[in-house]
Amino acid sequence: MTTGYADEPSPEPLHEWRERGFTVAEARQWTEHGFSIDDAERWRKAGVYTAGDARPWRTAGATPYTVDLWLRAGMTPREAVRWRELGYSPQKAADRHLAGERPHPRSLLWRLLHRGGKPGEAFADEERSGILRRLLRAGVPAGRARAYVEAGWTGTAVEWAERGIEPGQARVFDALGLSPREAERVLGSGQDAISLMTEFWRAGVPIDEVAAWRAAGFTAQEAARMRAEGTDVEQAKVLRALTGGDDG
Repeated sequence: MTTGYADEPSPEPLHEWRERGFTVAEARQWTEHGFSIDDAERWRKAGVYTAGDARPWRTAGATPYTVDLWLRAGMTPREAVRWRELGYSPQKAADRHLAGERPHPRSLLWRLLHRGGKPGEAFADEERSGILRRLLRAGVPAGRARAYVEAGWTGTAVEWAERGIEPGQARVFDALGLSPREAERVLGSGQDAISLMTEFWRAGVPIDEVAAWRAAGFTAQEAARMRAEGTDVEQAKVLRALTGGDDG
């Protein structure tokens, strides 16, 4: 009495497995889980060495040709299944997992807002994935890289993230016109982006002059006094350039 279907291939003889480098116990495990010798060899070359490990990866939708992406991201088969159930492609799932996210069901509100997708959404997701990979390749820690991506940063994120500047602070510094290097100096002096902005505003210095005065080494009070005495912001810009402050 046969237990399989008529068109199912019969397991290769044990001696063929042994000739290909498998032990008898390994061969039996692979065949019991429905793998051929060729399948088993492909999985082992991909870094999945036992039938017990390969089976859940196969259930998760991975193949020996795609599993490396998830393995390098540190994912388990169960996590891969959850990411797939949530609608993420293997690449997006790997990127998000590597950035510290874990698969959680999307809220009803999210599903309603994203029902059917939006024009340009796929491109936006690909762009965010690309930025995340750039940040990670630059050596930016995964948590910080994820924070920059979630904050909507684009190609300039690497310059800011490499200096360890929190993305919200970086956004304010960037809006004020300071370079990443200048912002790093400000933070090193014990001042943050919000206090810098409010200090100059309260002193009556126009927003488009803040970067020039601060990068040239002047406080808000000094800048306000010099402006009152007739010193033009262009002189601050010259000093800023001489100090290399706007060099990025």
